[in-house]
Amino acid sequence: MTRGARTAAVLVGALLLLVLADLALPRLINSYYVTILARIGVAVLAAVSLQLVNGFTGQFSIGHAGFMAVGAYTGAALSVYGGAPLLAALQEWLPAPVARAVYFPAPLLAGGLAASLAGLLVGIPALRLRGDYLAIATLGFGEIIRIAILNIDAVGGARGFSLSAPAGVDLRYESLGLIGGVVAISVAVIARLCYSAGGLAFRAVREDETAAEAMGIATTRVKVEAFAVASFFAGVAGALFAHAEGYVHTNSFSFVRSFEIMAFAVLGGLGSLTGAALAAAVLTAAPELLRGLGEWRMVLYSLLIIVTMLVRPQGLLGSRELTLGFLRRRPALRTPEAE
Repeated sequence: MTRGARTAAVLVGALLLLVLADLALPRLINSYYVTILARIGVAVLAAVSLQLVNGFTGQFSIGHAGFMAVGAYTGAALSVYGGAPLLAALQEWLPAPVARAVYFPAPLLAGGLAASLAGLLVGIPALRLRGDYLAIATLGFGEIIRIAILNIDAVGGARGFSLSAPAGVDLRYESLGLIGGVVAISVAVIARLCYSAGGLAFRAVREDETAAEAMGIATTRVKVEAFAVASFFAGVAGALFAHAEGYVHTNSFSFVRSFEIMAFAVLGGLGSLTGAALAAAVLTAAPELLRGLGEWRMVLYSLLIIVTMLVRPQGLLGSRELTLGFLRRRPALRTPEAE
């Protein structure tokens, strides 16, 4: 079997698995756990996208929730004001599940592109800063976005924004198969970018920005590129969150959320995509698993984080990956001996 045929077979198999997951999981597990799994998917994508900036490029951004907010509100507004009629028209020609699967990528792309544009606008001036100054600038941007949305009545303002639609049209999309597929594709794209030959520029900036400049790397351009790509996937995560929940409010994107995403990246290990994904999954599920302990659950949640940082200050995986060997292949270097 050729490489192209194997790739096609893997894609078809993955698509079938996603369809089966959509059909089987809602019947097998409680809807509450379906919601938790959807939130884990969103958290994984947000943490992995931040890892591109904080882990691989060595910058210190703590305003990631602001880009999620841009993506969430852009995707939700597109669905409410333009997507509902389009989805209704598609449902006249296609079965409802197929019509929704065809439509769903549109708000995700819109949210990602809007967040990427916001990332460029803040990244071009802010990424000339370093260290604490950059952190303060990105945190300020996240709060500016949140306060601005509170004053935009078209997206609900302080009331929040509900994805309401005419009868027969459901804009909420808590499809585990599709959410899992979007997260998997996004993580694979980020991993390819980080571990490709071009991704070496990100790590060069992280290791020594001055030396990277001396080697001819345009460090500001590299940082802005990383920031824009990370913002795009944060926007996709925000749009996923909006459509999975069916309602968005600025309280979901406060600076506390930004610190939470940063904690996922740090606890997983800066420079490890699978570490960030693992930490995001565990720490998103932990408060729900500990819910039976009542008011003590958040105390135990905090202790879990403290103990992890004391025992493993480099994070769960450090800079290592779990099973991304196929993503880390590099062209073989020609040596004098080989010639």
